[in-house]
Amino acid sequence: MTFDNLLIERADAVAILTINRPKVLNALNTATLTELQAALQALQADDTVRAIVITGAGEKAFVAGADINELATLTSSQGKEHAGLGQRVFDLIETLGKPVIAAINGFALGGGCELAMACTLRIAADTARMGQPEINLGFIPGYGGSQRLPRLVGRGRALEILLTGDMVSAPRAYEIGLVNKVVPAAELMTTARTFAASLATKAPLAARYIIQAVNNGLDMPLSQAQYLETALFGAIAVTDDGREGTSAFLAKRQANWTGR
Repeated sequence: MTFDNLLIERADAVAILTINRPKVLNALNTATLTELQAALQALQADDTVRAIVITGAGEKAFVAGADINELATLTSSQGKEHAGLGQRVFDLIETLGKPVIAAINGFALGGGCELAMACTLRIAADTARMGQPEINLGFIPGYGGSQRLPRLVGRGRALEILLTGDMVSAPRAYEIGLVNKVVPAAELMTTARTFAASLATKAPLAARYIIQAVNNGLDMPLSQAQYLETALFGAIAVTDDGREGTSAFLAKRQANWTGR
């Protein structure tokens, strides 16, 4: 696959997807969001890809936000359509059924923070800065930030970040649960690749069902969420991978996952 604004690299079962607009700090315009959607759909359909890393080109930014040149001229209907595109792309990341790791190499602001939050897990360089500064432009988040942020860090902290527009340092982001891990900037991609490679060795169907159970269950009453878990548990019990995993454990050998 070739794109104008993205780079895709393969390392065995791991795909590394880089937002490649360093001259504008990897800002997300409509063209980039559309390419991102197409790339993710292709990676989702590729059974040889079992984990994905998303990062930004250059050393300054993961994604510094949406493209302000586009935002400045939107009509109401265009604004709703644009936000809808961003939400569809980020929903796709969240429900991809494969672990997606955000390797946050610099500024992750506005749409960049929203992109990172849609990922399954987040690893930040110690120099990274995150935030939702839309209020400073007279806007609100449009790609799901007002909804994912409180689910990750809690209502009070989310409102503080959203209403002040202030940036959050990587250590603070880790402290409040916005990222899973902080590493020295020079070690970020090695850490992300190694982590993704480890996740890629896990049972792919189980990974898909775990992501589904967590994502869907969070918005359900506990009893309904537990019912969902039992349904998924029953479904996976009769899969080839379910049989293979238990057989391999009993035989004390390495499991051979097929994703079926």
